[in-house]
Amino acid sequence: MNNIKIKKTNSAEETIHLGHQVGLLLKPEMTILLAGDLAAGKTTLTKGIGLALGIKAVINSPSFTILKRYLEDEVKLYHLDLYRLDDEGMDFDLEDYINSDGITVIEWPFNVKSLLPKEYLLIEIEIISENKRNFTFKAKGRKYQEVVDYL
Repeated sequence: MNNIKIKKTNSAEETIHLGHQVGLLLKPEMTILLAGDLAAGKTTLTKGIGLALGIKAVINSPSFTILKRYLEDEVKLYHLDLYRLDDEGMDFDLEDYINSDGITVIEWPFNVKSLLPKEYLLIEIEIISENKRNFTFKAKGRKYQEVVDYL
């Protein structure tokens, strides 16, 4: 069991497929942290996660709204983009989504470090070229280690 695994993609389609693989392994109450530069593929990966969860709505970046909720039957996906946040005392009830019964995907999570859960799956995305990406999966906690092991 290695709590780190690296995957490579060569296109947006491959990134969506990788997200789909991740999504198939997720369960309610799991939190995924996505770290990477602008345009690294955080939302593209989230689209694949949504597909695996059966989300029919179009998944796009919540950059300006901070949060997008996707509800499909019994599945809840909360997609947060904290890029514009730098104040952990804001009125937004972030903890309600991080500690929810849904699956929470957070882009730019380290802008509010004190609110992050103790256990999570961190996916660091590195831009190699225009279409190529390296995804480093780091598990923090047993249930996330299982996800990394199956990837």
